[in-house]
Amino acid sequence: MSTTAIHSAPDGMDQFTRSWMPPRDPRASIVLVHGLGEHSGRYEHVGGHLAAAGFAVDATDLRGHGRSGGPRAHMESFDDVLDDLEASVARRQAPGVPFVLIGHSLGGLIAAAYTEDPARTRPDLLVLSAPAIEATLPKVKLVMARVMGRLTPKLAIPNGLSGDQLSRDPAVGEAYFGDSLVLTKTSARFGRESLAAMTDTRANVARLTLPLLVIHGAEDTIVPTASSGVFAGLPDSERVVFPGFRHESFNEEGGARALETVTTWLDRRLGG
Repeated sequence: MSTTAIHSAPDGMDQFTRSWMPPRDPRASIVLVHGLGEHSGRYEHVGGHLAAAGFAVDATDLRGHGRSGGPRAHMESFDDVLDDLEASVARRQAPGVPFVLIGHSLGGLIAAAYTEDPARTRPDLLVLSAPAIEATLPKVKLVMARVMGRLTPKLAIPNGLSGDQLSRDPAVGEAYFGDSLVLTKTSARFGRESLAAMTDTRANVARLTLPLLVIHGAEDTIVPTASSGVFAGLPDSERVVFPGFRHESFNEEGGARALETVTTWLDRRLGG
């Protein structure tokens, strides 16, 4: 089970964090970044699995998400979430212990953009799950995000997701939409900033010279599976596409296959 705490972001905003600790000294410290509209509580099984495998794990609700502070699903600048992540890294990172960054969907975009920034604390290993470096949005939503994000930044735009896009397991979608902390709308500014970050992250992908694992569902209709192929050509990367999986690989088949893929890769990279 996780423990929880509230910390302060660099601008003073509350950051709600869940932590999972291993039964002995950690083999590595992990910071986990969740996706759009969700929160760290949806990763209880992920954090528990990683802790049982010997890792110390923190997952912080993004600003405007879950139990963290801020207007719901809103950001003024993408740099704000990168600064928040830097604060999370500083809390979890321990001297002499390898640091691993894991991000899913929007969290994958944030983790990749963070790692590409030479001014940030560089992880030793990076894991991206269905990283949102491209958007499958109708043209009208793209225009709304880019234009209205400047003119009416807090305009709420429906995300338009359905439960069957998340996982083949109907219970996953039912739990998602039955979760009072899940958000189904995003501010126009949030969309505008995220779209700009996608463009920048794709342009700077060659900066990811560290060991990298990318996992993706072959039937993902939220983040196009082909989009993560841009990482496959990097010098020290491995990409695993799961046949039949949809957007949330950690929620397919109870998460077992995706989690074993991640921990096996971490074992190999850490020499465990």
